Amino acid sequence: MLFRNAEAVFEDGVKKVDILVENGCIKEIAPSIKGEGIDLKGLTVFPGLVDMHVHLREPGFEKKEDVESGSKAAVKGGFTEICCMPNTRPVCDNKVVVSYIVNRAKEVNLCKVRPIGAITEGEKGENLAAIGGMKSAGAIALSDDGVSVINTSIMANAMMYASDFGLKCLCHCEDKSLVDGGVVNEGYYSTLTGLKGSIRAAEDIMIAREICLAESLSLPVHICHVSTYSGVQLIREAKARGVQVTAETCPHYFTLTDEAIKDFDTNTKVNPPLRAEKDRLAIIAGLKDGTLDCIVTDHAPHHADDKNVEYNYAAFGMSGLETSFALSYTALVKGGVLSLNELAEKISLAPRKILNLGGGLKVGERADFTAVDLNEEWTIDPKDFLSKGKNTPFAGRKVFGKVKYTVVDGEIKYEEK
Repeated sequence: MLFRNAEAVFEDGVKKVDILVENGCIKEIAPSIKGEGIDLKGLTVFPGLVDMHVHLREPGFEKKEDVESGSKAAVKGGFTEICCMPNTRPVCDNKVVVSYIVNRAKEVNLCKVRPIGAITEGEKGENLAAIGGMKSAGAIALSDDGVSVINTSIMANAMMYASDFGLKCLCHCEDKSLVDGGVVNEGYYSTLTGLKGSIRAAEDIMIAREICLAESLSLPVHICHVSTYSGVQLIREAKARGVQVTAETCPHYFTLTDEAIKDFDTNTKVNPPLRAEKDRLAIIAGLKDGTLDCIVTDHAPHHADDKNVEYNYAAFGMSGLETSFALSYTALVKGGVLSLNELAEKISLAPRKILNLGGGLKVGERADFTAVDLNEEWTIDPKDFLSKGKNTPFAGRKVFGKVKYTVVDGEIKYEEK
């Protein structure tokens, strides 16, 4: 299959090329390749987008999402590869559940689905899960996502065992004792609304602990969904000291602030919570200077019943796979923060490096790429989502960057009709 006239985003810039695919791999990239093919004139090709923080809900919560609906949402959003968190039922803490997810993804046959195994059994923070068995079944990382491993000794052992198996721990940083039932960021808008606030320190203290462990053990660690200005600074200083720490953030942390909660829209209820303008600006600065390595969605689809309740009782999370690229491109590239190749680093190349996934727009690599019309403006409408989760605070927002093709292993898995 030949893809012609693409403006392709490489690490060193954007170049107009043709891309020849054979047997699922990129055989040739050149300014001109003879033959008939799909004309991508006017479109920009990125190396296949990777989301290393997704909740697919299956097994156990298929009412919210399943591997098929999540994969459909992923390819529509331009993602060729997604990594799903273990907070399923049963928890993905053993090779049986890992194998189930791997096999379901093969049946669905859309994007690549990489399971993340739990750090501890049942995500209870008490006993390490069967790390070796999960790795052999296909787990590509470990996380007790949604909860922090509070026992520091257990966390240290987890990092050491994970390293022995070539895996990394992806850490949700939250001291529940400091959150103390808080549902939003503590500040002006929590006072205005009367909603119980959660202080930044609840996140920062756990970020600091994971950094201290990584530094003391000389092992890598990854910090999930950073939302605070002080957390960004902790990571920046750790990197300057040579600590093996990487970190991610999400589009909602650089496009929204806690002002969004004033209308009590439960789609703004996320964990960690939306923070203040100072935090939003620090997240943008962290992306620009490389403190924050990548952008993820923390895609957390919910059934309408989980959100159509009082704010205090609503589930945390928003659906993000189908809006992430456009929000990121609009805010960061059109906003003058990142170049196109820097955006490609955040949403494709850095996650691949962190999780040792390989790939990229190179001859010999698997033909995973995403073609986008960067000039097309569109309005986010959750009714159009392929995800079961329609829970987004971005309904009605105008954005730029519409995914036209998603190619996985040389096959077109999504084409906008």
